[in-house]
Amino acid sequence: MTNPHDPYGQQQPYGQQQPSGQFEQPYGLQPYQPQQQYYVQQAYVRPPDQGMAVASLVCSLIGLIMCFPALLGIIFGHIALGKAKRGEAGGQGMAQAGMIIGYVITGLWLIPIILWFVFVVFAVGAAGVR
Repeated sequence: MTNPHDPYGQQQPYGQQQPSGQFEQPYGLQPYQPQQQYYVQQAYVRPPDQGMAVASLVCSLIGLIMCFPALLGIIFGHIALGKAKRGEAGGQGMAQAGMIIGYVITGLWLIPIILWFVFVVFAVGAAGVR
């Protein structure tokens, strides 16, 4: 005699029929109930652009006119890049651009300053020889 509720078509001994719609579970186990899973799509929230990154880029560009703002651009760029890497704010690209431009402009300002200093040292040294 084949049990219609037996998925494998095995015969059950006479007098031991399973209740309709349920399978026999070993002692201590609960019947299997599939758990419902709800998927909620979460929107990606991009951190806002950071003012420090903008300040870094602006100060570095103003450094073309005078040297001191380029140094501020380097400082602001390092601070902004650290915050962007930690995920606290956006603007990582602007921070990197501000730092690179700041370093280049500072280097370009240092070349004439160093040349002027060397010229003054040689001029004073040459004047003191006579």
